[in-house]
Amino acid sequence: MQAFLITFCLSAMDLECASQETVKQGLLARGWPPIKGFSKHVKTKVLEFFSLLIKLGQDDPRRVVHSLKAGLALTLVSLFYYYQPLYKSFGVSAMWAVITVVVVFEFSVGATLGKGVNRGLATLLAGGLAVAAHQLANLSGRIGEPIVLGIFVFLQAAVSTFVRFCPQIKARYDYGLLIFILTFSLISISGFRDDEVLELVHKRLLTVLIGGSTCVIISVLVFPVWAGQDLHNLIASNMEKLGIFLEGFGDEYFKMPEDGESKEDRPFLQGYKSVLDSKTNEDALANFARWEPRHGRFQFRHPWKQYLKIGALTRKCAYRIESLNGHLYADIQAKREIRSKIQETCTTMSMESGKALKELSMAIKTMVKPLAADIHIENSKSSVKNLDTLLKSGLWDDETDLLEVVPVATVASLLIDVVTCTAEIAESVNELATMLKFEVVEPTVSPEKPETGQPKIGIS
Repeated sequence: MQAFLITFCLSAMDLECASQETVKQGLLARGWPPIKGFSKHVKTKVLEFFSLLIKLGQDDPRRVVHSLKAGLALTLVSLFYYYQPLYKSFGVSAMWAVITVVVVFEFSVGATLGKGVNRGLATLLAGGLAVAAHQLANLSGRIGEPIVLGIFVFLQAAVSTFVRFCPQIKARYDYGLLIFILTFSLISISGFRDDEVLELVHKRLLTVLIGGSTCVIISVLVFPVWAGQDLHNLIASNMEKLGIFLEGFGDEYFKMPEDGESKEDRPFLQGYKSVLDSKTNEDALANFARWEPRHGRFQFRHPWKQYLKIGALTRKCAYRIESLNGHLYADIQAKREIRSKIQETCTTMSMESGKALKELSMAIKTMVKPLAADIHIENSKSSVKNLDTLLKSGLWDDETDLLEVVPVATVASLLIDVVTCTAEIAESVNELATMLKFEVVEPTVSPEKPETGQPKIGIS
């Protein structure tokens, strides 16, 4: 009987252990797929992140160089902490040199120089005023000193903050005013507990100058990135993108679906879109470029406002092109017979305007007067006159459906606006060429002169 009980207990224990093992395996089986899925998701995100970093470096290798330059500048000013004699001279104040490098070092020379000058002048001015405020507060006695200091802090903070709303000040000196508020407040407040105000200001100013100078020197001497050069190239590139679109628009619009491949996914028809959103970038680059010293053919007082004027006219043209692009993919398209009657004239307008913009772009890039562009503009204007003659001659008969004519007439009207915009851009580029004394180089191959007389009417 005892043997039977022992055997029964052992069997029960084995069953219980087997049951627990089964439960564990069931929990593991249910929990493993979510864990595996989560780890796979994390791995995918990490790979996507590193792929993004690689793409950023490939798109503009200067970003990699800038990162290395920032690391070099920060390492150099860190020596004030690592090297004991330097640390004895500045003490904890050496941290301001490190902070200055972190906040001042920017991608372009102009941005770095602008921030460095703003920070240096703001620290100098705020330090001097804070010392003066401290001396005046001392005259009011121990009880009145904090009251006087509080009044000074309030006044400078309120006035400086209000001045920051001024657009002209905000564009170039906003960072300097921010540092002015910070420095004046820190020195005047800390001076209330520390009698060595002059020593505090001296160390603060010296470390800021060291940090700012380090940033500027490395930014200028080690593979410099000039904001002025970037703005110059951006304006030229934007015009080239519009020219590429216009050169291909005429053939694409008048090509019927049965004539060949689809109009979708044409990269050269989409490049202009970046021009629509370029204003912020242009304004920032122009602001930074004003701080830069002479480099290459870019003088200190280079006419950057003229670049902004050209950029504004280019965007104006891009908005017309955006409307033209909408007609490429419109659901309602005019019949071949209606299109063919103005096809040649509109195609010439588009093609010549595109060539003119590309010539203007090349003229800016090479700093050569755009002589060839003027001939293309004259060709496009002649096409406008030819189109006007066609329309006045009764191009469409009375039986033509007006709703089918409207889309084609709208495209023709937009192309006329584009020709006008192109002429305005050319005028502004010629003004820039005169200001900077662009080199005069005769075109090796002169474009064809426009034909005079009545244009040909397409046969339906």
